[in-house]
Amino acid sequence: MGRCDYSVIVPAYQAADVVGNCVRALARQTVARACYEIIVVDDGSSDGTGDAARAAGADRVVRVPHGGPAAARNAGVEAAQGEVVIFTDADCEPVADWIAKMTEPFADPDIAGVKGVYRTRQKAWIARFTQLEYETKYARMAHRERIDFVDTYSAAYRRAIFLTNGGFDVIFKTASVEDQEFSFRLARKGYRLVFVPDAVVYHRHNATVDHYWRRKFGIGYWKALLLRWHPERAVKDSHTPQTLKVQIGLLALTGFALVAALLWSPSLWLALLCTLLFFVSTGPFLVYIVRHDAPIVVAAPLFLITRALALGLGLGAGLLRFSGQSSARHAPISGFNRFLKRAMDIVGSGIGLILTLPLMVVIAIAVKLDSKGVAFFTQWRAGENGRPFKIVKFRTMVDGAEEMLTTLVDLEAMESPVFKLRDDPRVTRVGRFLRRTSLDELPQFWNVLKGEMSLVGPRPEEMRVVQLYNDWHRQRLAVKPGMTGPMQVSGRGDIGLDERVRLEVAYIRNYSILKDVSILLRTVGAVFSRRGAY
Repeated sequence: MGRCDYSVIVPAYQAADVVGNCVRALARQTVARACYEIIVVDDGSSDGTGDAARAAGADRVVRVPHGGPAAARNAGVEAAQGEVVIFTDADCEPVADWIAKMTEPFADPDIAGVKGVYRTRQKAWIARFTQLEYETKYARMAHRERIDFVDTYSAAYRRAIFLTNGGFDVIFKTASVEDQEFSFRLARKGYRLVFVPDAVVYHRHNATVDHYWRRKFGIGYWKALLLRWHPERAVKDSHTPQTLKVQIGLLALTGFALVAALLWSPSLWLALLCTLLFFVSTGPFLVYIVRHDAPIVVAAPLFLITRALALGLGLGAGLLRFSGQSSARHAPISGFNRFLKRAMDIVGSGIGLILTLPLMVVIAIAVKLDSKGVAFFTQWRAGENGRPFKIVKFRTMVDGAEEMLTTLVDLEAMESPVFKLRDDPRVTRVGRFLRRTSLDELPQFWNVLKGEMSLVGPRPEEMRVVQLYNDWHRQRLAVKPGMTGPMQVSGRGDIGLDERVRLEVAYIRNYSILKDVSILLRTVGAVFSRRGAY
């Protein structure tokens, strides 16, 4: 890297009174000052924000018309020189080793993004409650090897990856979920994002219940748009507790039951039950509060109701607002189609396991008798969003075949990271038959049943091969890999990586259940033709 290794970007709008503290804290970092630049993006302020930033030590002030934090951060990245861009907000005060902690993970070339943490020195109860919220979410992330949720109050990305993927979507005009959406977009392509709990910035959280309500309502409102693009995140992400979703649902049911009680009084019992379940669901968080900041537990029930109500009403308002709005972004597979696809996978894999179990017993015996080694072969593969999982197959190669690969193929010298050897000397006699008939794939019904794979989808690729992908190739990681898919019915091993990705991306963008059924039926003919099966 050159003179400026890192660029720290601080968007600021009407922040003259606080931006100076942030910039001065950045100027006092333990990293050598020559290694990083401080860029403050003056987001159309009229209170001298840019002048205050420059006086405090900012290297550059980029002035842009007021367009919101997403547009401001994008402008900062465009102006940046560093290979790694680091984000914080004007009302944050990074600790002295923040840049060092944020950039340390990038020594691993596989890391694309980093998330740090909030701390606060405030005494207001709602601010302390907010900090406890964050702490429980950090605990969820602490032991994960990869995350999918990065907030820009303490975030860093490789600049080239940020630009290639278009940065933050400027449709988000206020500070809301624009940072979540971008990290979800990168995670969908299998880029590895990591959590660094020692990368700390101090922040002033909302100090009144009114401000807290408005912030949560805004998050819920814009989340409705985000979930149209990323419906899978409504089920799970690395940051949001599942109990929060339950609480929003229970509070909504309570409201409906109370309204219904005006016409049918027994509905009050449903409202009472939902209220009881709501507070039962808050139990683990209340215990956490007692252990870490006990006085807050007195007001916590009120804050929890406020949180769920604000998020729920915001989400409802957003669903109404964005329901008919066209968008340039789309989910790879819509929420309803995801449900249908998963249902088909569960039924299909269950039936497949039952029907093929006797055949698999015979194959396992044949594999064991034919050559030394175990009957089943497991290997780490890239699943949906690049998440590693262990694929199960019948062993088709001699014992120790993976160690022999470097003597047969030079992956570094290959134009394409994907290869198939027509006369691979490692394949056993039984293995050659299993490969040509695709019977070696039968144990993957188990991977499908577990939810790691689908009956139909892109080929599950080796992790070392995915590391050699360019950004365009990574589009194929947006959905679960399949036992069969576009590649298997279009030539299998005879088609190159780029052609395969074109087929798979077309499959994802034009997805339908009927297309899955069609591919499953065509797979039978492809297996019998044996074209491209090595």
